[in-house]
Amino acid sequence: MTEPSSPEHAGTASTGGARAHARAQAAAAILTRPDLPSDVAPAKITWSQRIPPGGYATVVLGRGTRIRLSDPAGSACAHVLLLRAEAPWERLNVADTVKVPWQAYLSAGHPLLTDQGRVLATVLADGSGHHDTLCGPTPEARELLRLAGAKQGLAPRDIAPSVSFFRGVRVEPDGALTATGSAAAGSSVDLLVHLPAVLLVANAAHPLDERATTDLDIVAWSAPEDLTAARDSDPEYQRAVQNTEAAWTALTMEPTA
Repeated sequence: MTEPSSPEHAGTASTGGARAHARAQAAAAILTRPDLPSDVAPAKITWSQRIPPGGYATVVLGRGTRIRLSDPAGSACAHVLLLRAEAPWERLNVADTVKVPWQAYLSAGHPLLTDQGRVLATVLADGSGHHDTLCGPTPEARELLRLAGAKQGLAPRDIAPSVSFFRGVRVEPDGALTATGSAAAGSSVDLLVHLPAVLLVANAAHPLDERATTDLDIVAWSAPEDLTAARDSDPEYQRAVQNTEAAWTALTMEPTA
C-alpha cells in the first residue's frame, strides 16, 4: 500500500518517512563499500562500511577489535561515541578523556575514557591530526547519533557528548576556539577497543566548520595482539588500563562451584 506524500516524509515521524530513510541507509551501505586496507588480511576484517554525508552507522565490537576511520576525499567529519556493550550506562566521558591524560588534543596513544576510569579505546595511529574533544556534535550530528543509538536500544539520554575526528579545533591564548580544518585526503585514524563496545558514528558538519562533508570509511578487524603492546607509559594511562583489565577479568571469570 502506497501512502500519499507529505512534508513529514522527509523525516521518520511517518511510516513512509521511516521507510524512505531506512532504504536510503541500506542503499548507501550496499552500493558504496569502502576500499579495504592493503595492510590487513581480508579474513581478519569483521565489519566495513562507507558512511555518506549526513549518514550514520552503528555496530557492536568485541575486545581487541581495531577500527580504522578514513577520510578518502578530505572533508569527512566523524562524530564518535562509544558505550560498553554489556553496561551501556558506562560510556565515553569526554571530560575525563581530556583531563586524565592532561591533553585536550587527540593523537596516537590517547585513551578514550569512561567516568569509571576505564579505557574503552585507545588511538593507536593518527594520520590526520585534525580532531576535536571540545565542541561536541551539531544538532544534526546528535540526531544521527540518536538514530544510531535507537538501533541498539538506547534512549536519547544515552547520547553523551562525542569526539570528532577529521575536523580540527585549537584553543587560542585568549580561550577562543578556532577551527583548523581537515588534513589531506586519505587521512586515517586507528582505534583499539579494550572492552566490548557499541560504536555510534555520524558523518556531519562540525559546529565550528560548516563545510559540507564527504564520505567516511570505517573498517574493523580482529587484532587482539595489540592489547599486549605498550601504548603509553604515563602513569595515568597505565592506571586506566589496570582498571580496564580488572573489569574484563571480573566479566570473564568462571564461577566457582
